[in-house]
Amino acid sequence: MLITRFDPVLRKVANLGCWQVISPVEVSGFVYSVNELITVQNKVYRKPTIIIASRVTGEEEIPDGVVAVLTSDTPDVLSHVSIRARNSKICFATCFDQNTFRNLKSKEGRAVSIQLKSSNLIVSDIGGSILPLSSLVPSISRRVTLKRKIFCGRYALSLEEFTTETVGAKSCNIKFLRGRVPSWIRIPMSVAIPFGAFETVLSLDVNKDISTKIMFLRKLVNGGNVSKLQEIKGAILQMSVPVSLTTELTSKMKSARMPWPDKGGDDQWNRAWQAIKKVWASKWNERAYISCKKAKLNHEDLRMAVLIQEVICGDYAFVIHTKNPLSGDTSEIYAEIVKGLGETLVGAYPGRAMSFIAKKNNLKSPIVTCYASKKIGLYCKPTIIFRSNSNGEDLGGYAGAGLYDSVLMDEEESMVLDYSNDPMMVNKAFQTSILSKVAEAGKIIETLYGCPQDIEGVVKDGMIYVVQARPQV
Repeated sequence: MLITRFDPVLRKVANLGCWQVISPVEVSGFVYSVNELITVQNKVYRKPTIIIASRVTGEEEIPDGVVAVLTSDTPDVLSHVSIRARNSKICFATCFDQNTFRNLKSKEGRAVSIQLKSSNLIVSDIGGSILPLSSLVPSISRRVTLKRKIFCGRYALSLEEFTTETVGAKSCNIKFLRGRVPSWIRIPMSVAIPFGAFETVLSLDVNKDISTKIMFLRKLVNGGNVSKLQEIKGAILQMSVPVSLTTELTSKMKSARMPWPDKGGDDQWNRAWQAIKKVWASKWNERAYISCKKAKLNHEDLRMAVLIQEVICGDYAFVIHTKNPLSGDTSEIYAEIVKGLGETLVGAYPGRAMSFIAKKNNLKSPIVTCYASKKIGLYCKPTIIFRSNSNGEDLGGYAGAGLYDSVLMDEEESMVLDYSNDPMMVNKAFQTSILSKVAEAGKIIETLYGCPQDIEGVVKDGMIYVVQARPQV
């Protein structure tokens, strides 16, 4: 809380300016002020719009027609909403000075330009009502398409059976990394429910009434009634599971030596089945549906596989971008790290993650660029996570990060964080050791793929675990 309180003061003393630029894009547009960005995510703006939002939760899809979002909130640079803003060439920045922020709000309805100067923004009034053509930035730079996937006839797949026709890039990347990274980088064992399993289960006689209801609701949604998305998700949660799915999944998980919920009886399995259905249902998340429409993707072609992994209950979670997303410097790794589970980072929970940069030719000397100010950490007991793994994520030119849900079988617990005895804060040698390992893991994985990577992982007892890697958009 003190770090958050003193942040504007320290920035002023250090002559850092009042802006943290998250997505550096120069634009022009008309100012529109809202309290919460999420309240306008399903709007379509007919002219270039600069949103001034007091609150950004991280759950939102930035509305169509918006060229910039300026906020007094502090979303992390590597949160999902920030990544999608950069992919869509939308200016995104945090304002630390309340006077500046109030002045921006007072420009309601007026045309302004946003220019970059070093690490700051310059916001200037534009005379008249005609904006330069350069302000009309398209949401997606090139057309992307979805290839509808066909059910392979099996409800569960081992890691060795993953292919691009049966599971998404998230699962295929885990298969690629396993056995290629050095032994000190650990990759959790995984199994998956493939593309088409949801549609197959829904078509069974036992789910006939639910299928009919969903078909009716989909017609309403396609007709423009987006409020019915929530009812579709609710209907999916009522689906019954076929015995064959339970049997196949149990067998694959036991073969992979993963803990299986049948040890806890029916209640434990029921929680797992509910988690699987929540992942399937997230195809109809409002932000995901809106994002598909913006990108002109056919939502009917979206298929949702489920990547199942043992949760590593770590001390810290991190996200790495192996090309600095703020400067574009390919020689520099940028990473953010939080205590507990990574959802507080990718989900843009209040406060900032610790961030650091490291030169690829000098990984042993990471430089901390921001200290942590997250008030809450998320923790869980040993459990299983069911990760969304659609064919609509990690496409060239389109970032689907965070649109769909990954669900823990057992709920996480939130804890108020105490940084006073956190070795990452008070032990310089420990800090340097961990940050260097994280950066080195990033460089190794980038080298394997041959292009910049967006990597998620965990630190537990000083060990590095990588749970996800994808091309950095």
